[in-house]
Amino acid sequence: MPRPARVSPDRILAAAAVEFAARGFGGARVDRIARRARVNKAMLYYHFKSKQGLYRALLRRTFSLAAARFQAIAASDAPPAEKVDRVIAGLAALIHDQEFFPAIMMREVAEGGAHLDRETLLTLAAVPRAVGGLVQQGIAEGAFRDVNPLFAYLSMLAPIVFYLAAGPIRKEFGALHLEHLEPLPVDDFVQHMQETMRRALARTS
Repeated sequence: MPRPARVSPDRILAAAAVEFAARGFGGARVDRIARRARVNKAMLYYHFKSKQGLYRALLRRTFSLAAARFQAIAASDAPPAEKVDRVIAGLAALIHDQEFFPAIMMREVAEGGAHLDRETLLTLAAVPRAVGGLVQQGIAEGAFRDVNPLFAYLSMLAPIVFYLAAGPIRKEFGALHLEHLEPLPVDDFVQHMQETMRRALARTS
């Protein structure tokens, strides 16, 4: 039996990202993903075996990309506070590049990680491990106060994910001309978070 013609898995993953972000895992349909990717379902299943396999492959790829970026920052010679600035900017850039990420992750958190298997969780864990490592380094060098590295990571991640996920709502606020709720550039929020985390981590004595 001849093998199916080669199709880039990236094209299928890109189509899947749109579908999962819009409808969640439960509402996503393989036939819609296949149509968007311009492949037949047999080709999709040839690469990913199942909808669950496709979903997990998408998340693992995103988590691996994030971990690699933050590991590179942690391994650099920059001062600890500058590394934190780079992590925050990197988080915002990653989410900007992977626009599906906030919607998918907020759904997954709401569902208690129901669709994350051991391999996907291990891939995800590399992200807080990388960021927590650079926070621990800053503590050891005396640049940061003694804080829980996981708490520091979550303090960076959660506001950025929520801010970017709420973008459409902020646009509606802007259309209504609600005072103090006009949409602001993402770069302004990134700078705010950098300043906030510098103060939060700074050694006071």
